[in-house]
Amino acid sequence: MTIFSPLDDQSPIILTVPGLGGSGPSHWQTLWEQSRPDTHRVELGMWDTPHRNAWVTKLDQAIRQAQAPVVLAAHSLGCLAVAWWAELAGQPFGWPVAGALLVAPADVDRSAAPSELDAFRPAPAKPLPFPSILVSSSDDPWIAQDRARGLAKAWGSLFVDAGPQGHLNAASGIGWWEEGQVLLDRVLDAASDRTGKVRSAAEARSLLAINATDAAQAHYLGASA
Repeated sequence: MTIFSPLDDQSPIILTVPGLGGSGPSHWQTLWEQSRPDTHRVELGMWDTPHRNAWVTKLDQAIRQAQAPVVLAAHSLGCLAVAWWAELAGQPFGWPVAGALLVAPADVDRSAAPSELDAFRPAPAKPLPFPSILVSSSDDPWIAQDRARGLAKAWGSLFVDAGPQGHLNAASGIGWWEEGQVLLDRVLDAASDRTGKVRSAAEARSLLAINATDAAQAHYLGASA
């Protein structure tokens, strides 16, 4: 199943979580939001002057209002909003957030981080209570890849190296970002068995690791899945 397949009653709601400045018309999040009716943006507000508690509150409201299993597709500082939501919400594994695709997280702890990121430091370091994939580029100006790997390890996320593609945004020229769509598919498959049953933590992470590794090989490393 892909994110462009016909909807079914058991499919999670997909919520996109943009980062600093929001996501413009050519950003993959915006393009995904336009691709199907179950994908919606979380309007965090204060896009240029973000406040951690305000963003976490807005994200929590959007998750609660979805009234369905939720899969988050976050970018940059939006990944930190997701991590802080998980830190503060205390949800059981897999519900109401059933999974997340975390793309190009911003390193809020680096010495050169802009002051707008101050409210989000230090980055949470606890495992996320849902299966997740963290994707990072090898030349992302907002985070060193070793740091991205460290966040993935701390959060219990499967790490995917996207190669040299900048901040994985509109400026990266990735358009609809088909590789990301495939990885989101893997999160959706790991989140539930499509009958509404949430997978166990062990089952979800095992399935995610197998499938996402295949996706990474096929789309980033040039090997067949």
